[in-house]
Amino acid sequence: MSDIVTEKNVHLLADVEQELSTLFRRSRSAQMMMARRVHPEMDAAGYALISQIELGIASGRTGVRASDVAQALGLDKSTVSRGLSQLESLGLIERVGDPDDGRARLLRLTETGANRFGAMRSQRQAEFRAILERWETPDLADLARLLARLNLDLS
Repeated sequence: MSDIVTEKNVHLLADVEQELSTLFRRSRSAQMMMARRVHPEMDAAGYALISQIELGIASGRTGVRASDVAQALGLDKSTVSRGLSQLESLGLIERVGDPDDGRARLLRLTETGANRFGAMRSQRQAEFRAILERWETPDLADLARLLARLNLDLS
């Protein structure tokens, strides 16, 4: 590899790192804002938890185990347990019996939780669409492809 290509890559990598840092900062801020849209007392951590529960239900399950939520988010069970207790006290989730294991409990959104989360998601999707509608189709396709590649490499 020539010195010019290597030097160019160093600058490109620095640019990518800077842009990802900006995106992550904005994402954390947006996550807090979305949490507040679901419930004024919910924090960003609660948003991550409720999102993971909703994702499990959207995939066709009747509920998700707390241990699966912890694993998916890379958090310890005690941290997840505290967050789930808060979501439960806010009336956004409930614990129900697991039909496959009478001793286990599953998490699912309450009707209130599902309605509030759904309304927030619809608003978020509309905001994304309003921004990305200005993009050309090939640019959107490139973004989707490259984000999928980055996520795969990060996993």
